[in-house]
Amino acid sequence: MKAVSAENLVKTYDNGRVRALDGLSLDVEEGTVLGVLGPNGAGKTTTVRVLTTLLKPDSGSAHVAGINVLKEPDEVRKVIGLSGQYAAVDETLTGWDNLVMFGRLYHLSNKQSQVRATELLEQFSLTARAKTPIRTYSGGMRRRLDLAASLIVKPKVLFLDEPTTGLDPRGRQDMWGVIAELVKGGVTLLLTTQYLEEADHLADEIAVIDHGKVIARGTSDSLKKQVGGEKLEIIVENQHINAVKEIVAKVSGNAVAVDESLRSISAPVTTGSKALIEAAKLLDDQGIHPLDIGLKRPSLDDVFLSLTGHVAEVESAKDEATDAGKRKRGRKSE
Repeated sequence: MKAVSAENLVKTYDNGRVRALDGLSLDVEEGTVLGVLGPNGAGKTTTVRVLTTLLKPDSGSAHVAGINVLKEPDEVRKVIGLSGQYAAVDETLTGWDNLVMFGRLYHLSNKQSQVRATELLEQFSLTARAKTPIRTYSGGMRRRLDLAASLIVKPKVLFLDEPTTGLDPRGRQDMWGVIAELVKGGVTLLLTTQYLEEADHLADEIAVIDHGKVIARGTSDSLKKQVGGEKLEIIVENQHINAVKEIVAKVSGNAVAVDESLRSISAPVTTGSKALIEAAKLLDDQGIHPLDIGLKRPSLDDVFLSLTGHVAEVESAKDEATDAGKRKRGRKSE
């Protein structure tokens, strides 16, 4: 069963001159995680806003948990959770008060709200700071509390829009652990992110979007295969680059890429470890001792570069309509 289904979504701004969504279609199977990758301005946040009833598309259709997003938005809101790019919590209140307030906004009774707040504070390891103001929380704690608030009603489908934006590597790893536990509990998750390792780590499938369209879809491994197989990569001292270039060309039979700044010579190979052994023997015959030698599998970074024509950005995301407007005015989009 499809937990999320969107068909031909179109959303424009500036009297139709800026197309945030340009016929976007995607779906998410129940109980799975779909990672949505794309540069800022690609349409990720706009997609989430449409699917969570915060924004009406110009055309197209969408269903969440079998409910028509456009015709029954109130019913959709009863079965979803949303955590946006920035923690939507009241800094003057305590963690406890924030969660109770969210419970009441979801029409839970005061008692139900308090019970749920206690459960979530424990689940997200925030019990010790439950009665202290949010302004004293670290960035990671705020993000965990915001995620907890999105789970007040035990949603069937959870939307996380760049949930680890602004966190340091440790905070990001902690959040990954929290998200992984939610998935184990059976929550269907649509996750937008600019961190490629995040999608690689968490998602069952990945959809890459650019300019308001899905341009590729598949598992991490299947997307990597689109880029090609393994590469033989050798790093040597500068004086050996030309000699090693000839060795790699002979072993691989393919065009060789040279990055002089990294002193790296690489080329696609189809024979795997056999090519590695052959290259090592030829290096030894010429008395060349590499700084590093190995086989490299394509990464999601390679996939992203191949599909979009540029490397993935990891800066804090901004509103995509604003980014699209910047591109229209000739300014560099983030």
